[in-house]
Amino acid sequence: MVDRVAELAAVAFDLDDTLFDHSGASRRAVSAWLPTLGGQYSPEMVDAWFVAERTHLPAWRDGHASFAEQRRRRLRDMLDLLGLPSRPDDALDALFADYLDVYRQLWTAFDDVEAAIEVVAAQGLRIGVLTNGPDDLQRAKIAAIGLTDRLGPVLAADVLGVAKPHPGAYAGLCAALGLGPASVLYVGDDHELDVVAARSAGLHAVHLDRRGVGLEPERTRITSLRELAPHLTLRASPAGTTDRGPSA
Repeated sequence: MVDRVAELAAVAFDLDDTLFDHSGASRRAVSAWLPTLGGQYSPEMVDAWFVAERTHLPAWRDGHASFAEQRRRRLRDMLDLLGLPSRPDDALDALFADYLDVYRQLWTAFDDVEAAIEVVAAQGLRIGVLTNGPDDLQRAKIAAIGLTDRLGPVLAADVLGVAKPHPGAYAGLCAALGLGPASVLYVGDDHELDVVAARSAGLHAVHLDRRGVGLEPERTRITSLRELAPHLTLRASPAGTTDRGPSA
């Protein structure tokens, strides 16, 4: 069958590490906050913080722990590495709140976001956000980087009741946009959650690989949102396969 040009009507973005520099803000915040806890701190502990995030966040995403509990588990790992005793849940929550106070002071958008929003809007395409973060925190980030009035629907996992990579998350996004999945392009930094899962749900997808690591086979990959424009006309391809478009 000959591919047809898709009637693209919307572009939806992941938030953290796609529009919003979560890793940069988090790394700077952890570097400033973690030594204040005491114990056997070393600079390598900053990397351990992200290992704990990757280890425990999926438990919340898969419905096995609350968002607060996955935070507590991360803190328990860090206290153990620091040689410090664990603490009751309320004390762990207070510790994480201290970290968030530092983290919030460092919020920023990537410098290619404005150009991407402008080019998508210039094409007459709707703009949405689908994020696995909690709704209140993610909306605060969007406000901090000046995008509140520039976006269409913003869908967070705790409001949807399901998180990426579950297909229901993408179905919720499409329902909010009032569009079928074949009319939506999703852009995100996590290849498994934002690209493979999006395509499995019937959307088009572009992988934003800001570090240029390119670990997974992928033709529709960009290293900056400034490279997004050529991908705003995509050819339809069977669900689960790589979209045909300019290689990056």
